[in-house]
Amino acid sequence: MEPYKIPAQTRIGHVHLKVADLNRSLAFYRDLLGFEVTMMYGSQAAFISAGGYHHHIGLNTWQSKGSGPADPRSVGLYHTAIVYPTRKDLALIFKRIYSSDYPLTGASDHGVSEAIYLDDPDGNGVELYWDRPKEMWPVQSDGSLDMYTRTLDIEDLLKEANQ
Repeated sequence: MEPYKIPAQTRIGHVHLKVADLNRSLAFYRDLLGFEVTMMYGSQAAFISAGGYHHHIGLNTWQSKGSGPADPRSVGLYHTAIVYPTRKDLALIFKRIYSSDYPLTGASDHGVSEAIYLDDPDGNGVELYWDRPKEMWPVQSDGSLDMYTRTLDIEDLLKEANQ
């Protein structure tokens, strides 16, 4: 079989999560993070998006209603990453989460991006981040990417939200 390279324009269309309580998940994704409901599938599923796309995230209780969170030491989804268009947009959602006292699980500068981490009500990891412009990405002497994990300057991010 000859090698295959996925087309550069390929993208992840959506993530579909099994949740224990649909209303609790909507309170997180819709009410806290600001996603819009594009469709409800009875009381068992919701499809939500940013900007009117049919759905970026599907939430359902088809096999998980009333269940506890997945064991974090087992296989499965590590996190869903949501990309914000600008640092200011990331700062604004961070300020909203911070003001609501919703717990964070981390905040990192990865060189190529800045990110905040939290868990949804079912324990699914969520990364909220923005990508720095490609020309700002750190590179090693051989030209390869130099991604790292450093502490995010939260105070500087909050200043961005207040500008």
